[in-house]
Amino acid sequence: MSTLAYRRDIDGLRAIAVIAVVLFHFGVPGFTGGFVGVDVFFVISGYLITSIIWNQRKAGRFSFVDFWARRARRILPALFAMIIVVLAVGWFLLAPKDYEELGRSVRYQVMFVSNILFMRQDGYFDVASELKPLLHTWSLAVEEQFYIVFPLLLTVLSSRLKHWRLALFAVLLVSFGLSVWAVAHHPEKAFFLLPMRAWELLAGAMLAVAPRGNWRLTTAGAQVVSLAGFGLILLAVLCYDKSTPFPGAAALLPTLGVVALIWANGHRQTLVGGLLASRVLVGLGLISYSWYLWHWPVFVFASYASVDEPGPIDIAGLILLSLILGYLSWRFVETPFRERRLLAGRRQILVAAGFGVLVLGLAGQALRWTDGLPWRLSDEALQYAKGREWRPELMACLADDKTPDDKLFCHYGTPALNASKALVWGDSHATALIPVFEDGAQAHGVSVILASSPGCLPVTGLEHDPRCARFNRRVEEALKPQTVGDVVLVARWSLYLYGDVKGDIGHALKDSDGRYDRAVAEQRLAEGLRATVQQLRNGGHRVWLIKEAPLQQFSPPYRLSRLAMLHRPTDVGLAVTEHFKRQAFISQLFAQMAAANSGVTVLDPAPLLCDQTGLCRVEFEGHSLYTDDNHLSEVGARLIAPVLEPLFLRLQAQATAGNGKVNAAR
Repeated sequence: MSTLAYRRDIDGLRAIAVIAVVLFHFGVPGFTGGFVGVDVFFVISGYLITSIIWNQRKAGRFSFVDFWARRARRILPALFAMIIVVLAVGWFLLAPKDYEELGRSVRYQVMFVSNILFMRQDGYFDVASELKPLLHTWSLAVEEQFYIVFPLLLTVLSSRLKHWRLALFAVLLVSFGLSVWAVAHHPEKAFFLLPMRAWELLAGAMLAVAPRGNWRLTTAGAQVVSLAGFGLILLAVLCYDKSTPFPGAAALLPTLGVVALIWANGHRQTLVGGLLASRVLVGLGLISYSWYLWHWPVFVFASYASVDEPGPIDIAGLILLSLILGYLSWRFVETPFRERRLLAGRRQILVAAGFGVLVLGLAGQALRWTDGLPWRLSDEALQYAKGREWRPELMACLADDKTPDDKLFCHYGTPALNASKALVWGDSHATALIPVFEDGAQAHGVSVILASSPGCLPVTGLEHDPRCARFNRRVEEALKPQTVGDVVLVARWSLYLYGDVKGDIGHALKDSDGRYDRAVAEQRLAEGLRATVQQLRNGGHRVWLIKEAPLQQFSPPYRLSRLAMLHRPTDVGLAVTEHFKRQAFISQLFAQMAAANSGVTVLDPAPLLCDQTGLCRVEFEGHSLYTDDNHLSEVGARLIAPVLEPLFLRLQAQATAGNGKVNAAR
């Protein structure tokens, strides 16, 4: 099984993997689990790399330096070429903050650790995934790290242990166990980090070093195993989606499917193997690496530059463009280096690789030092692009588990002991309103304290993860000794009912079995919010419910910046009918709660953001009203200040009444 004879079926399998990934990323219906194509690549890489190492070790001619030089020749030229083009396109297209972030991605990728960067960036306020041109390089970083560590591990185990294959399999099981555990507790680490992904590469490795002659398959057996393996891969591609906990146990389907296909067709060609060995699939498999490299930047830059949502013809054209770029990269970059027509010597390729790492790393760092070269954009486009940036003071008010108790609240307005005080409690949408709370508290001589944590619904008992449950408990405990008369609840309510506007239900309320059902989510929110409000009312607090701002279907700073650069009108936004449709249940629930309790008031920012044109606008006097598709910018927050005026007038009246009593007592 460790033979190095060329196998057309493996190139065909590469084609299946890259097709699945590309169609998934471009949103082609039916390929909701296409992301498992990356796992197919992992298993294939583990098998082929281990086959090379093991055959050379048995022949007594394995060299670590030669191995790493071959990996550099295989991976780096096409990768560096893609990065250079992405940097060039970004010069003309990307907003300063995003160009700066691109530079950071470049620096991490050339150091083979971009997966760690993207794992850390997988947060609530980071640039949306579809706007990170090098996001797909996380999988290359995982493989590069594996190539560095695995030859050393295999050499040590095989030279010092009699039953080294069992030891290697034990490493696989530990990695798989970590993956299953991390999916439940740290999903971002499970997805991006090598320790939780290594088992997939090791599955291919174990197949490569399996003793020959064991478990021979009959013709019928090979056909069954091959068909079953292909079925497992297709099942994952067609049935998984973004809500599938992954990788963990779910990654067994594509992993075992690839192992079964490689094993079965290593004995004799099967019907599935014949399909995989067809000319078209082999041709796509040969260019699969370059196609993978180019498809994602094409998608990102198209998303970034588009003014309108792409239709089916646009999507087909973009896929074709990425395929053409992949072919050109394979033909004029990959192949000359792999065939040693360029930099043929081992020393030459390693020196060139080191030089490329140094130059690109410095270029990426330079973009960080220069804040993304903002002078590239026109003043108007730059002003819109700046809308996506949050002041550090706002970010500092987002609490997490590491926030000490004395820093849980941010304070605004008058700090006097007799000042009327309100608590604002919510998720990041509460943080987005800090400018208006800050201005209002100062202008009216009152005090506002704010407690917010990203992605945390301010309703006890409905938290989607332990972090939010701990945050809400801390707020409730800290609220008791506070002299707070009014409590303001702010959240992106519909996120917890229906997921985001793109269908990701990660934050949506699930039933007891972890399944999502819209009716169940609505019922749980209604019951939970009523209980929380009643608890606050029993504590003597007046409750203010703030409805969410209209959610846009695009990122306004990017769209407005692009429109300005194209000299096109900026009167774009969500149709008000769409906003009302999404908010129907929430509006009804809030109205019922206010009608049932005179101590509950509902405030709605939508009337100040939606006008007679039928649109919920995203621009005002040359500024973006949003930082992304859902958070208001500082300009947007201040625009809706009149909505919050009743809160400040009440607090001011209470403060005045309190001062009158003090003066009378004197």
